[in-house]
Amino acid sequence: MSDLKIAVILGSTREGRNGGAVADWVLEQAKGREGATYELVDLRDHPLPFFDEPMGPSMKASERPEVVRFAETIGRYDGYVIVTPEYNHSFSAVLKNALDSIYGEWNDKAAALVSYGSFQGARAVEQLRLVLSELQVAHVRGQLGFNLFTDFENFSTFTPGPQHADAAQALFGQLEKWSAALRTVRAGA
Repeated sequence: MSDLKIAVILGSTREGRNGGAVADWVLEQAKGREGATYELVDLRDHPLPFFDEPMGPSMKASERPEVVRFAETIGRYDGYVIVTPEYNHSFSAVLKNALDSIYGEWNDKAAALVSYGSFQGARAVEQLRLVLSELQVAHVRGQLGFNLFTDFENFSTFTPGPQHADAAQALFGQLEKWSAALRTVRAGA
């Protein structure tokens, strides 16, 4: 087994969120892959203060204990699968705050995007790609989108169609290749 470590970041903390079931499904699909080990990073386990530092983290890292702990967690991984809902044509505020709170720990790593919403979370993914680019995260082409009307019963019970399993394997393959390649970039820095 590869020593690549990939975090599946659950980007919603709402009560009754659908993201937990989506993240669990992603982890189940990743079981047994030889290219990497996948682990859950739930933003509920990392309550961060709203970003209000006098300088951005690209200039000076936060010294707040919650942010330092989150930075240490994120820094351990070679890549990320970010699971995000779509709220008001964008991704969640808690995910944006997590991305904004640290900087160097994201740099020169890869991410794959998994979204859900009434339009499969597509608009959230497009905005998330812009933010990840600024953080120097290489986002892979493949993505997974789940529709609240067809992949959830009553908009709450996750029942993804079978076509998503093959798409997940393709996504993991892209992510693992980019994560491995960027590891050499980080080693040379």
